[in-house]
Amino acid sequence: MLGQQQRTIARHSATLRRSLATHAPAPAKNYPSITPPYPHLLKQLAQVRQILNRPLSLAEKIVYSHLDNVEEGLAGGGKIRGENYLKLRPDRVAMQDASAQMALLQFSTCDRPTTAVPTSIHCDHLISAFSGAEADLKRAIVSNKEVFDFLESAARKYGIEFWGPGSGIIHQIVLENYSAPGLLMLGTDSHTPNAGGLGAIAIGVGGADAVDAMTHTPWELKAPKLIGVELKGKLSGWVSPKDVVLEVVGRLTVRGGTGHIIEYFGEGAHSQSATGLATICNMGAEMGATTSVFPYSDAMRSYLHATNRGPVADAADKAKAAGYLAADPEAEYDQRITIDLSTLEPRLNGPFTPDLSTPLSKFGQLVKDQGWKDAISAGLIGSCTNSSYEDMSRVASIARQAKAKGLKAATTFMITPGSELINATIERDGLKSDLEAVGGVVLANACGPCIGQWDRKEYKGEENAILTSFNRNFKARNDGNRQTMNFLASPDIVTAMAFSGKLSFDPTKDELIGADGKPFRFDPPVGDELPSTGFIAGNTSYLPTALPTPVPETQLAISPTSTRLELLAPFDPHFTAEEFASPSTPLEFQDLKCLIRIRGKCTTDEISAAGAWLKYKGHLSNLSENTLIGATNDENGKVNSAAVPNEEEGTIPEVAKRWKAAKQPWMIVTDHNYGEGSAREHASLQPRFLNCKLILARSFARIHRTNLTKQGVLPLTFINDADYSLISAGDLVSTTGLNELLRGDLSSEVKVIVKKPDGSIKEIKTEHALSKDQVEWISAGSALNVIKAKAQAEQA
Repeated sequence: MLGQQQRTIARHSATLRRSLATHAPAPAKNYPSITPPYPHLLKQLAQVRQILNRPLSLAEKIVYSHLDNVEEGLAGGGKIRGENYLKLRPDRVAMQDASAQMALLQFSTCDRPTTAVPTSIHCDHLISAFSGAEADLKRAIVSNKEVFDFLESAARKYGIEFWGPGSGIIHQIVLENYSAPGLLMLGTDSHTPNAGGLGAIAIGVGGADAVDAMTHTPWELKAPKLIGVELKGKLSGWVSPKDVVLEVVGRLTVRGGTGHIIEYFGEGAHSQSATGLATICNMGAEMGATTSVFPYSDAMRSYLHATNRGPVADAADKAKAAGYLAADPEAEYDQRITIDLSTLEPRLNGPFTPDLSTPLSKFGQLVKDQGWKDAISAGLIGSCTNSSYEDMSRVASIARQAKAKGLKAATTFMITPGSELINATIERDGLKSDLEAVGGVVLANACGPCIGQWDRKEYKGEENAILTSFNRNFKARNDGNRQTMNFLASPDIVTAMAFSGKLSFDPTKDELIGADGKPFRFDPPVGDELPSTGFIAGNTSYLPTALPTPVPETQLAISPTSTRLELLAPFDPHFTAEEFASPSTPLEFQDLKCLIRIRGKCTTDEISAAGAWLKYKGHLSNLSENTLIGATNDENGKVNSAAVPNEEEGTIPEVAKRWKAAKQPWMIVTDHNYGEGSAREHASLQPRFLNCKLILARSFARIHRTNLTKQGVLPLTFINDADYSLISAGDLVSTTGLNELLRGDLSSEVKVIVKKPDGSIKEIKTEHALSKDQVEWISAGSALNVIKAKAQAEQA
């Protein structure tokens, strides 16, 4: 362990010594490991065509070509989308540091010596923004050392590529290094679809799903339906790719993409940069979409060559010629949207939800109508959504105009580069100094304020408005203040408005006053898709060894006294082996006490808060102290209130822990789209850890519903939405029909029987929509229990 600690210290020291003198071109990559297996996929595609005998969309080609068994997966043809459960073989897995901790703790219980597919870890979530890149990174490395050491030890033990703190945001690193046309990858972050900007099917999942791929277990996905988005015309002026997706989110809403892949096509899909396409794919997560994808384009080819992946581009060219990387001309979609890029205008989405979309031309009137203070308290650009070279070059063109007029930002102005590659290149090309010259503060190459890692001292408890180029804007997400209104916009609009300091400012038509006292108007931003002199790698100490050899004797770096890391104990099955073996024993949940009926939007941020709680992502016991603390109680209107009749009111975690100690299993009732937002599986692990067995919702977000089943929590939905109000806190809830389901009858109708305090009984019909595999996970207590049992059987 001493040698490992010395290596860690040396690498972290190098991190803090980045300078232009050390910048160098990126070394050659391991091209076989980052090139999709096109010959195999084309062979699979031929089988798919033979069975389905119809035109195929791009998404269908990629997904179905990754089936573990094409004939079984497509079940002889017929209707597949929205019906069949597919067992897939992903090509790659990527994990960010907050979710990787739990994923690796789970993987370590599976008795596997290495990962079955190329896997990478990215340290980007644990770096808090405060004073600037160097100081923030230094503080993060010290305060998170035991977590980084654990992740690095796991990477060494299992042969995983490790990107240390400061290297960049997972999605930007994946785009620069791993994404490829026709790839199927999983990532333990909801914005993994960012990789669709290079024509990949990239899906955000929980850690247990990632473990499937890492253990060579076929990964299950219900065949997504398709939303086809035709893009006509071309972008111009102030309109950017961000405005395209802000428009789509506004049309589809936060639930409209659930169970669907969004597939873009048309002239406008081929007239934008690869990084612009990635921005659009990134925010498909805000619609609940499984993922988003674009057909292979010249811009993608150029980006692959610019990021030192020419051999991947050459292979993709051949795959495209063979018919793999674009939709067939007559492909059909379940829904279809058309957007004319030439008539689109900039948009601002928010506050508190990403689908409340307003055209810039009408936003000033909205500010007035809502009575909001006409002031911007901060402008923040970058993050995984908008931190490309093109983004930075466009905003730098605005900054240069402002500097020429003697202006500086009228509010806090922060910039988050997406990666060391971007940071080093914009420094070399003077773009960073352009932004700093007008008051911009460049933060570390990390997620920062986008995910709540913002040590903000101002406006605590006060209503205020920020503008960001981020992807998500839920209450309290960015700075912990539920009254901070976050309006999502393009980096161009955020930057221009930061010089006014007013929410009502429209940079496309309004004027500012320069230092000379004369009015001026910004010209539309301009920028380069790719740097004219190429990218530079910057600090190459960040670059991991491709496909490192596992070192099995490496001990996972977990202290038994740690408050941040904790080995996982398997969840017990809900029913004993003896109960399963006895056909006469009903496998039903009995007298689950309702803890809370949750009102309205309840995102994963509200189920398992990030921000200051990120430090406990590897310690389930401690992290469970924040379970559902952002949820609103429908019966009393309070946040984080468990008010059960004849019991002392407490916080939700307090009452849940009390019931767990008393061996009282419980359930909750939730509203629509429960679990919207991040892929964080902690939002399913924590309730399970506290003895929650059932969640009954009006509807679920896709990733969260899967995460619940993986951890053995039964997710049911109301057949009749109005039945939501029939269950109250303190009611005792039992199931009927679960017995038949767990014994193999997928058609079994599961109902809940509600016993009220006055002795009255209500019966409520529900839908389970579980697959055979998901039933097995719930029967076993968790998916990991199933994987471990199979691994032990193989070794026997």
